[in-house]
Amino acid sequence: MKDEVRRDVERVVLTLDVNGERRPVLVPVHKTLLEVLREDLQLTGTKHGCELGECGTCTVLVDGRPELSCLLLPVQLEGRAITTIEGMASGSELHPLQAAFAELGAAQCGYCSPGILLAARSLLETNASPSRDEIREALAGNLCRCTGYVKILEAVELAAKSPPHSWGGGAKRRRG
Repeated sequence: MKDEVRRDVERVVLTLDVNGERRPVLVPVHKTLLEVLREDLQLTGTKHGCELGECGTCTVLVDGRPELSCLLLPVQLEGRAITTIEGMASGSELHPLQAAFAELGAAQCGYCSPGILLAARSLLETNASPSRDEIREALAGNLCRCTGYVKILEAVELAAKSPPHSWGGGAKRRRG
């Protein structure tokens, strides 16, 4: 113990907008958004992956755009809208992407699914009729070890065919 380095950890009080709800948190300034979501807010749908920003497993939406929560600090995000997989469904009603994934069996183990679903949601909210190549590009930062991606691509295409009113949450869908 005598050789242990002792230092005070700086903490800040923040109010984060997570899934449409303002959440006050007291966090060490060095803690990542991934850690705060899982450990402090008990939102465990966002998964730990590589923690280096290479796998996409921890993808969340920040102001509607996919971001890697393992690379973000909560102090950067006060006043910005954060959406996790827990905020994707509307009550007990699945989001069309979630329903399409379930219908087509697009998730194998499911570990990568939250990040993929959120990245796909961001794509479909800006481009309601993406090509297969546009879907591939939007999901390129999300790795899956269980599938060959075909079912995932098909599920995104199926969800794109759902009526815009089924997207809920004021989604702004723009046709191709």
